[in-house]
Order: sequence, then structure tokens, then C-alpha cells
Amino acid sequence: MAKQKNDIGKQLEQRTKKKEMKKYVLHLYVAGLSPRSQKAIDNIKKLCDEHLKGQYELVIQDIYKNPVMAKNSQILAAPTLVKELPLPLRKFVGDMSNTERLILGLDLKE
Repeated sequence: MAKQKNDIGKQLEQRTKKKEMKKYVLHLYVAGLSPRSQKAIDNIKKLCDEHLKGQYELVIQDIYKNPVMAKNSQILAAPTLVKELPLPLRKFVGDMSNTERLILGLDLKE
């Protein structure tokens, strides 16, 4: 019985370590520095700082400066957040103000 409890403890510890080591790669596609784009940038930075501190890479892409990149990434609207890692890939469109939806969509809910 003591061995079984010890094994369960080790499994929980391993799951916690895996979750802590998970690296998020996020791309935020914006259309210039419009107020909506700026709001999306501010909102996603705040969410990342609160929920992913030290576990994320956020790349902000301006589709006005590089429209080919937006086409290749199949971005149809801006702002759009793309979660590339961890899989599965997910996309969120809007100013990123619906934090509950983002938390659920990014699998940050415990």
C-alpha cells in the first residue's frame, strides 16, 4: 500500500513537471497599430504574463508589412492569435479581451 501511494506521488510530480516545462509558441497577427491591434497586443501580453510566465514565446506579426506571410498562414482577419505549440494548433480572432475563452482555448484551465 505504501509503495502504491509513493507511485501515485511520483506520477503527480511528473505531470506537474511536464506542465511546467510546456513551452507555448504564439503568433499574434495584427493590421498595423490600429486601436484594435494595440488592444489585442496589450491583452495577450497581460494574459501571458499572468498565466504563462517564462513559458511562452510571443511573436507579433504585422500583416500590412508582410501580406505574403499572412496568406501563407491562412490569416483571414486581424487581429488573430495562433497557438502553434503545444499542439493542437488553435486560432483566436478578435481583440483578445475574452480572457476566459482564451484560457480555455489555450488549455490553461486547471
